[in-house]
Amino acid sequence: MRKKIFAGNWKMHHGPKETLAFLKEFKEIVAPDAHREWVFFPPFVNLMTMQETLNGSFIKWGGQNCHFEQKGAFTGEISPMMLKELGCTYTLVGHSERRQIFGETDSLCAKKVKALNEAGVIPMLCVGETQNERDENLTSQVLKKQLHEGLSLWDPSQPLTLAYEPVWAIGTGKVASPAQAEEAHQMIRQVLSLKYGPARSAEIQILYGGSVKPDNSRELSALPNIDGFLVGKASLIPKTFALIGQTPL
Repeated sequence: MRKKIFAGNWKMHHGPKETLAFLKEFKEIVAPDAHREWVFFPPFVNLMTMQETLNGSFIKWGGQNCHFEQKGAFTGEISPMMLKELGCTYTLVGHSERRQIFGETDSLCAKKVKALNEAGVIPMLCVGETQNERDENLTSQVLKKQLHEGLSLWDPSQPLTLAYEPVWAIGTGKVASPAQAEEAHQMIRQVLSLKYGPARSAEIQILYGGSVKPDNSRELSALPNIDGFLVGKASLIPKTFALIGQTPL
């Protein structure tokens, strides 16, 4: 059985003071569970706070993005080795906002996946289609392209996590129906199986991200190919995020 991952992507919210207050409250309402993993992706300025506050606990943290080089003249960038030094277990790659707003490509994502693995950090590669692509029945084609190109430099012996984010459901209040979500996760699992074999495919956790809330998390979590959630807005409130992660397994 794949462990469920409940990941909170804080995006550009919460500074260090807010982070300390959040973590104090959150640690009081959640407990270790062998079948659940909690992860936070805060702004970079909070990573040291996360490390100092959570080191040795069951809660993990990671970066929202990274560069594909380990060092160099790249003003404003963060390297995978720096993230590793700050205790990051995971780092997001190819989040829809990075793709849509900052123009990140699948080939760039592939370089980041490789660099993170080399640094000992687990990439969480995000894939998903826009509303127009879904309307034109291109979901399968889009997911296959993002996976084939985004994982083109990945060594299958290295750890990897994926997140399916239908772009049309992020921050819109819309959410993929259970049938839509499971169908997309099955597509992803099939691509992995054909490319890396059924056994390796079965080991990889695939999270769902897209307006996840306590009132829809139970039904989605029960689906066989959904291995947890990548949560945006709802992860900013300790009690709300805890409720999502405490969904019966």
